[in-house]
Parts: sequence; C-alpha cells; structure tokens
Amino acid sequence: MLDYIDDNEIPVFIINGFLEAGKTAFIQYTMSEEYFQIEGNTLLIVCEEGEVEYKKADLEKCHAKLCIIEDEADLKPAYLEELRKSFDAERVIIEYNGMWDPTKLKLPEGWVLYQQVTIFDGTTLTSYLNNMKALMGPMLRNTELCIVNRCDGKEESELLDWKRKLRPMLGSDTAIVMENKYGEIPLETLPEELPYDVNAPIIEIKPEDFGIWFFDAKDDPERYKGKFVSFTACIMKSRNFPEDCFVPGRMAMTCCEADMTFIGFLAHYSGLASFQNHAWVKLKAKVDIRYQKEYGGEGPFLEVTDMALTGEIKEPVGF
Repeated sequence: MLDYIDDNEIPVFIINGFLEAGKTAFIQYTMSEEYFQIEGNTLLIVCEEGEVEYKKADLEKCHAKLCIIEDEADLKPAYLEELRKSFDAERVIIEYNGMWDPTKLKLPEGWVLYQQVTIFDGTTLTSYLNNMKALMGPMLRNTELCIVNRCDGKEESELLDWKRKLRPMLGSDTAIVMENKYGEIPLETLPEELPYDVNAPIIEIKPEDFGIWFFDAKDDPERYKGKFVSFTACIMKSRNFPEDCFVPGRMAMTCCEADMTFIGFLAHYSGLASFQNHAWVKLKAKVDIRYQKEYGGEGPFLEVTDMALTGEIKEPVGF
C-alpha cells in the first residue's frame, strides 16, 4: 500500500462507504500491520463517526493525528493543507462520508490519490443496491478495491447478484472481495448460472442479457475464446480504430439515468464500409483474445462473420 511513493508527493488513501460499513475497523487493521509501522506522520481525516472509535494509544503508536470534519463544505484544499502542515504529515488517510459526493473532493496541490477502497456491509447491501445506486456510482468510480463484509448466511445466488450489479460501476481492474467470519469468500468457485448456454454452437445473447455477457466476457475471456456469439448492437465507428474495425455495443445505465456509458468490444468485419455509423445490426462473431491499445492490455476481440441491419433497441442495458 505504501510502496513506490514519490518523495515530492503527499499520498492520499480514501476509505469510502456508508455509515457502519466497517471503514474504521479496516483503517485500524491497516495501521496495525507491520508494513504501516514506518517513519513519518499520518494525518487521519474522519468525515463521520460511527460506533467504533479510534484509540489514542493506537494512533500515537502509528504516529497518526486524528482530525474530524463534520461539514462537507470544510473539505477545502487550503484547509486540508493547513491540517497536514500543522502535523507535518507525510501521508493522508481520509475516512470519507458515504453520503457526500466524492467527485466534489478537491485535493491540495501535491496531494495524489494513491488508493481508494470502498466498503459495504453485506447485511444492508441489497437495500442500497435497490434504492441508492445513484450514490454508489460516484463512490465506486475511482475505487481500486471493493470489500463487502458481513456476508455470513448469505446465499450464493445473492453474492453473485451483488457481483453482477457492482461490476458495471467499477473500473476494469477493480477487485471485489466478499468476506464472512471465516475470511474471504472465493468468488470464482461460486456456481454462477448464466442466462445462455456457453457450450452452444452459437451463443445467443438476448437483448436483456447483453450486460451480463459483456462483463462476464470481460472478467473471464477464456470462457468464450474460440466460440461464436450472436447479438444485436449499435455500430460505433472511430477514425482511431484499425481498418474495418468498430465496436458493436449498447448504452448501459451503470447506476442511474445520469450515468450512461457505451459498452462493447472491439470487432473486425471486412464488409464494414457498407454500414453507417450508429446503425443497428444483428451479428455473429468468433471471440478471440488479443492485445489492444484501446483496452490497455488483452481482452475479447470479435471477428464478425455475418452482419445484417435490424431494428433499434431503445432500452439501455440494465443490471
């Protein structure tokens, strides 16, 4: 967590989540670890106080100073820098208020966000996903690690539903960790039932299942390598793509109507010139895995074998 820090930068670690999600316990555990017992002072900014409190002796052992900010309007760069200088802090941890908009947080010059962790309570997560997705989207956008704790007694189907709904709100490299009293739950061992047959000669992706297929193929491209898929999508061309390449995709609502994004994989079709940009098509393609600079690494690549015009799907992809 503290490796590769530039001496000229003030590393910032944001721990986000709703009240009583376990943020304080996570920070206490992190600061008690051996790798955190380093020289230099830590400024710990707490934006909401839960039931668990920081002990003065523990803070002193870690050379940490606790500052409580109860008003979002006080999170101004000048004030934050004043706090840091008053304690000569070399790093900053912010226990953020889950009801505040993290996109409005402005860091002082020289402060660099090194890691953001978002924590959810498994006993309340379903309710938040059903009723407060608009708050969760901005909270998860820059998250490097998403932890769902207190998953004891939860059915495998609910854990998979959480994963399916959280994944669209997270970055492509963000890890999701779910925990119960025994430790981390290995999500890869959960028997996920996909709404289509991955062993069919042609995997037919229904419009309502496009989002499930997209994120499953993104997370586990080997499952689809060498197989044929068929689905309806909108053509997205760009002059930056290689010749005869495009993205067949759909608009997806990741958390709310205000947060829409176009999702799809890069594809190649030798007859692409016959189709206009933004046309709706039904296509069949063979899935490969290739390095693409657009992905920043390897990912699914579609070699289209058949494509024909079809009707528009007006509803966005939902999760």
